[in-house]
Amino acid sequence: MNRETRLVSIDGPAGTIACAIDEPAAAPCGVAVLCHPHPQHGGTMDNKVVQTLARAFLQLGYRAVRFNFRGVGASAGGWDEGRGEIDDALAVVGAHREATLPLALGGFSFGGFVAATAATRLPESERAERLVLVGPATSRFQVPAVPPDTVVIHGEADDVVPLAATLDWARPQVLPVIVFPGVGHFFHGQLTLLKNQVVQAWHRSPTSA
Repeated sequence: MNRETRLVSIDGPAGTIACAIDEPAAAPCGVAVLCHPHPQHGGTMDNKVVQTLARAFLQLGYRAVRFNFRGVGASAGGWDEGRGEIDDALAVVGAHREATLPLALGGFSFGGFVAATAATRLPESERAERLVLVGPATSRFQVPAVPPDTVVIHGEADDVVPLAATLDWARPQVLPVIVFPGVGHFFHGQLTLLKNQVVQAWHRSPTSA
């Protein structure tokens, strides 16, 4: 993402997982693990929306950790229809989280499904502080229910994951969805607004009212 991005690798369930780490200006107040969109449709950790999420978390004071799912870039293995990719995310969490720092999970599109599902598989004592899901793949995968303070952002004109699918998923949970009017799946021309919205929404918690 910038000259100070550190590229590292960890051992994952299918072999090496390539990671990119960005540090905030001061000592981090948390660790954010961010999941990229569908590997079979060009998704990588360098996706612009995922990088925007990383920038938002850096502004919030978090260490931002992006990674490539198995079979993408320098990560070993191959596409596993979402199952192994969830295991990859959990391996990255295990390698990069710190016991003294809160954990945040975020993801875009398919990565939103992975982040939400990985969150349900963490032990109770190691649960994520909060989630951010951008354009989650609610029409294509079984995205689980999420905590009430989860930040969900979707484009009104999304032609990959229809807004209606995410509203149908959110409605039984009474979960607010932030809608960007007229914006498509990849938030073209709206990445700065997306970053600012994530930062603002992170400071607001529906459970703290």
